[in-house]
Amino acid sequence: MTSTLAFTATLLLAALGYVWWERADRKKERVATRVADDIKAMGDVVATSLSPSINLDICIGSGACVAACPEKVVIALVRGQAALVNPLGCIGHGACATACPVTAIRLVYGSKTRGVELPVVDANFQTNRPGVYIAGELGGMGLIRNAAIQGRQAAEHIIGGAGTGQALRRGREGALDALVVGAGPAGISATLRLMQAGLRVLLVDREGFGGTILHYPRAKVVMAGELELPVYGRVPRRQLSKEQLVALWTEIREKTQPPLVTGELVTRLDPTDNGMWAVTSDRGVRHAANVILALGGRGSPQKLGVPGEEQQKVAYRLLEPGEFERKHVIVVGGGNSAVESAVALADSGGCASVSISYRRKEFARCRAENRRRIQAHIETGRVRALFGTELAAIDPESVTLRDDSKRSGQLANDAVIVQIGGTPPATLLRSLASSSR
Repeated sequence: MTSTLAFTATLLLAALGYVWWERADRKKERVATRVADDIKAMGDVVATSLSPSINLDICIGSGACVAACPEKVVIALVRGQAALVNPLGCIGHGACATACPVTAIRLVYGSKTRGVELPVVDANFQTNRPGVYIAGELGGMGLIRNAAIQGRQAAEHIIGGAGTGQALRRGREGALDALVVGAGPAGISATLRLMQAGLRVLLVDREGFGGTILHYPRAKVVMAGELELPVYGRVPRRQLSKEQLVALWTEIREKTQPPLVTGELVTRLDPTDNGMWAVTSDRGVRHAANVILALGGRGSPQKLGVPGEEQQKVAYRLLEPGEFERKHVIVVGGGNSAVESAVALADSGGCASVSISYRRKEFARCRAENRRRIQAHIETGRVRALFGTELAAIDPESVTLRDDSKRSGQLANDAVIVQIGGTPPATLLRSLASSSR
């Protein structure tokens, strides 16, 4: 009798557990569907970094990718299969592809129809194009310590072939032995190791020494664990804030004096007849036997290209709203980042005024919740919406705006926050893919 009651109780508990699990699963799917519908209403939305492309013919709906995603509500199970429901939330970590038990996920830049698949890399981070390596965030490895390790390992392979028996690639006819694109942790580590081995190397970055970390919010903890860098040595601290890490990069640069060029955007890679790589940038063409792509996944912020943009009052990230207290601030852009920045500034209540300039007549590429929040601030006058306008010039105490009719007007201004997208390395990857055909 006792065993029968125990068995019945076990069955009842199992049934209740199954019902609870089913309801929870359906609730998650409803949330995912709402997010997907919200994103779909924005039009052809493209992820700002590498993102998953899912082969539904292979996907078995295990949910491993959902569990592995560090951001959540980016990838979800919809009708029993994985779906990319929020590409704008993807940070390019790549954990979903690693977790998938049937390799149904590929990492691409852009959308399913406009995506650029990442080149395949081997254990040494070399692509299927000899002499071209991918390390760090571009390859889905965003953690600083791990990115630095990848950069050093790629450099080690260039230096000695890592015992593989491959012929060493060295610059000929004036070419560099190696050109490193991207001065973040992976690029810095690779450059220092190549310098240590006496190779002719050049480090190139559009922004500055430190990479995308320079744009992180203040006080953000950006590193945990020890960091070992060639030439410089060991960094023993387990945690570093953004400010501490920027100070560290400055110290490393001063101590090691790496060959560095900043303000240069690399756009294309092409093989040459003598076995080298032609590296094209907005400043010309350089040649190298090896190229390490150590780029940030989100790329560099896109700039307006207007007079006065080089001023210190122009920023491309909102770090802390408190920095803009008693200032007249204008945000440029109409996407989620721009709208969220304008809302954050208005919520802080410390600005003299907050305006947002957008070339369209409405926020068409913005999530519904963000549209609701910005509209509420516009209606109360906390944010001034300047639809159908573009910045034509930036002066020390004002900005010049031009409307659809080409009429211009000035607006008092102390700070400009430009958030009109970025320049991710999709073009560069396309050139690499086309060169292999």
